[in-house]
Amino acid sequence: MKLRNLSLLIISFLLLLISANEITPELLTAFKVNNEGEPYKVYALRLPEKVDFAGEITPLQAPDIRERLDKELLVNTYWQSNMMLLLKRANKYFPLIEKILEEEGVPSDFKYLAVIESALENVRSPKGAKGFWQIMPATAKEYGLEVNSNVDERYHIEKATRVACAYLKKAKKRFNSWTLAAASYNRGMSGVNRLLEKQLTDNYYDLLLNSETSRYVFRLLAVKEIMSNPERYGFVFSEEDLYQPIPVDKIGWDTPISNLAEFAKEKEINYKILKIHNPWLIQNHLNNKSRKYYEIEVPKEGYY
Repeated sequence: MKLRNLSLLIISFLLLLISANEITPELLTAFKVNNEGEPYKVYALRLPEKVDFAGEITPLQAPDIRERLDKELLVNTYWQSNMMLLLKRANKYFPLIEKILEEEGVPSDFKYLAVIESALENVRSPKGAKGFWQIMPATAKEYGLEVNSNVDERYHIEKATRVACAYLKKAKKRFNSWTLAAASYNRGMSGVNRLLEKQLTDNYYDLLLNSETSRYVFRLLAVKEIMSNPERYGFVFSEEDLYQPIPVDKIGWDTPISNLAEFAKEKEINYKILKIHNPWLIQNHLNNKSRKYYEIEVPKEGYY
């Protein structure tokens, strides 16, 4: 009787939200109650028998390792809306990222690093890191990206991905481990090296770390596991539900552009679409006094 009363209370509350336009009827399925009055259940997850990152095996026989992976699997599985968005965006952006990783000799698993860094969005962190790969200004300049008030190539997905690859290959050479290279993307190479020397180990999984870096690689592992096996974790969708890549033409340009809105109009698109495909153009003009060569992307006809 108590369960039935609780179920009626939940449904009444949701109907009240619907009347206030706060929730749609479809979302009631998230609180589905069966004929016996049994409420919606949340299940524990069974860990996979084997997990690896870039071919390096995760030692699941260790209790702390299992618990850390379990935590990230639970967090990322039951934040359903976020994971569904990641799966949709991945279909749009992974083909390009995977192509560059292969060209640069970096394992495909590192595409999930972009996922945990930015959720595949051109975001900015409070510390000033920007883009899919959350590159800091000093790192951008060290690896040759243009960063100023007019152009910020950290928002250029292709160029930023190549910079991330350069960093990761340098870290791999230093630590002889892709897992430690991934950890250094969060902690920095010097920071990881100090920890290895202090704790007399060369293995990420043997390190005692702060909370952020301790979770970092396990978030990678969890996101890889879920996104590689979405149906196993309850994510059901069809191909038409996924976001699609938009074919573009790349226009070479080496002169200033005084007004990007006018430039867009000349290319038979609008300013918004131009900026969506070229987020590295920060202002409404391109200075380019140095006559640097850029490639500006314009979507092919018929996609907008």
